[in-house]
Amino acid sequence: MRLFAFGFGYCAQALAARLVAQGWTAAGTARDEPKLDALREHRYEAARFSGEAPDTAVDRLLQGTTHLLHSIPPDARGDHVLAHYRDALARLGTLQWVGYLSTVGVYGDQQGRWVDEDTPPKPNSTRTEARVAAEKAWLDFGAETGVPVHIFRLAGIYGPGRSVFDKLNAGTARRINKKGQVFSRIHVDDIAAALEASIARPRAGAIYNVADDEPAAPGDVVAHAAGMIGVEPPPEIDFEDADLPPMVRSFYEGSRRIGNARIKSELGVKLRYPTFREGLAALKP
Repeated sequence: MRLFAFGFGYCAQALAARLVAQGWTAAGTARDEPKLDALREHRYEAARFSGEAPDTAVDRLLQGTTHLLHSIPPDARGDHVLAHYRDALARLGTLQWVGYLSTVGVYGDQQGRWVDEDTPPKPNSTRTEARVAAEKAWLDFGAETGVPVHIFRLAGIYGPGRSVFDKLNAGTARRINKKGQVFSRIHVDDIAAALEASIARPRAGAIYNVADDEPAAPGDVVAHAAGMIGVEPPPEIDFEDADLPPMVRSFYEGSRRIGNARIKSELGVKLRYPTFREGLAALKP
């Protein structure tokens, strides 16, 4: 079996590590040379792709791919993988599974309500509108080619090297207070477990929310982590007074609780880190 990842980053590497341990091969793309070098140091085959025209190196590495994971965000021009590699993927003849990593941001602002995969998307930005369009384009690709395509809507990702502990240690952690604001999260290991479970049980056209069991206010997570390592949490800042970059501010424009029942009932996923507390306990420095 062979995994190819368009965007061989944090989540893709977590899945690849599991599969390679079972005898798979893995290859993929990265945007720049430092990231390519890092992949090659882990003995992964890698080629550069950042949305430009097709590269023969990518075409070569695609050969023999049985499972495709795609995590490159679309932009206003659409999905770059389908724009440049749709025909090549349709011609492969070996594809058994495609996983497209999307975001729970497609649900937009639900004013803190619970949502599941049957909740209609409600994008509230050009970024999430592009995500909804890319999801549909990939599902259409699956329907047209007969390749089983699966959509994974990921909550806020954290894990080794990407947790609130790292921000606390760097002095960049902030406690933004916005009344009623909650986020759902998911540990990278649980993302990999959900993807691996889908590979074992493919269902063409399936959409899965990948989130833990307990949405929480972001400031509560920062305060909990600070208490775990015995440091003073940063002071709370009202959202209206916070000087946030546009991308970060956009995350606070939607509040929703993400239901994860489908990955449990359909894929048999048992979360290793069902709440942020277990996840942070495993990451505590």
